[in-house]
Amino acid sequence: MKYRNWASLAVTALLMTEYSINNVKAADLSEFPVKAPAVVDSPFFSVNDNRITIAYQFNAVSPGVTDNTFKQSYAFTHFDAWKYGTNFVNLILLKSDRNDPAGPCGNFLAPMSGCPGATEFYGLVRSTLGFNQVFNTHAFTMGPLRNVSFMFGGDGETENMYLAPAKKDVVAGLEFAFDLPYKGYFNISPLYYQEWGHSTFAMPNFMRAGFTGIPDGNIHYNPTWAVEMNYYMDLGFLPANLQYFSISGRAGIYGPKGNGAYGGYTLSTVNTATEIISEPIRLTFDVSKLIWGEKYSHFLETWVAYRYRQNKFGLDDSNKANPVCFTAAGVNNGTCTEKSLYTGVTMKF
Repeated sequence: MKYRNWASLAVTALLMTEYSINNVKAADLSEFPVKAPAVVDSPFFSVNDNRITIAYQFNAVSPGVTDNTFKQSYAFTHFDAWKYGTNFVNLILLKSDRNDPAGPCGNFLAPMSGCPGATEFYGLVRSTLGFNQVFNTHAFTMGPLRNVSFMFGGDGETENMYLAPAKKDVVAGLEFAFDLPYKGYFNISPLYYQEWGHSTFAMPNFMRAGFTGIPDGNIHYNPTWAVEMNYYMDLGFLPANLQYFSISGRAGIYGPKGNGAYGGYTLSTVNTATEIISEPIRLTFDVSKLIWGEKYSHFLETWVAYRYRQNKFGLDDSNKANPVCFTAAGVNNGTCTEKSLYTGVTMKF
């Protein structure tokens, strides 16, 4: 799965409504009927959180193209909670430097120069329906387990590089939500995963002479399994004058999805492997809380994180027959596994 920067999970801000009733003097009660208090409707969303992020990744990779490209990313993130569940949307625009060029450059068999860096757009949606809420029960809360939910969603991506990717996928499964100390949480979701895509590398005669490939480059992968997880926790054990920090992280593990067989054609040299997309830890500093106080917590944050991605796009980084991850001499070119620091600023609005 091409999953860039899943990419960064947000902390929520609670929205509450309240009303008051004027006191009525006892003497008035004999002359006027008591007026019932006005009914105030509860808001549809108990949480409605929107954020924008500007981030920089220092050492990204692009399979078959480069093992080192600098990337800028601009993201809009939305999270809401309503009566029966939650919705999460993450939209990201990414811009590489010239080491990861836009088409027609980037053909590793016939490299060209002079192109600007590639531009990518990635979108992700995840929604849940909580069993406790849907069935009006507490049966799915026990110990640290807060809820069990049905999760579903999908991803979409396109990029103007030579590879010409056009990824689509759907996921569905369960989410188990656990509480952590200091207002924290840990969520884990075993999922069904199905992906479709496009790759110039999959077209006939591209990788090897006589390679049959897929005429239009449109790939239909096999269904597979996935596990997605994320966590967040304030560092509440720090002294009061240092309680501006929190940690968070996420990971997605996606099983082998076949070799892209479709219509009788196969990619025999590019059998996919289990892909890991992860941000094991992100350290966040709450700038707005420091400057304006507790009331403005998490309105402006700066953070630094570590990103690790193995077998990018499912390309097997251990298969020497794979011409994308290895040279003709069988040497790993370092383009299919990513290890990088990145940092950014996030603002809530």
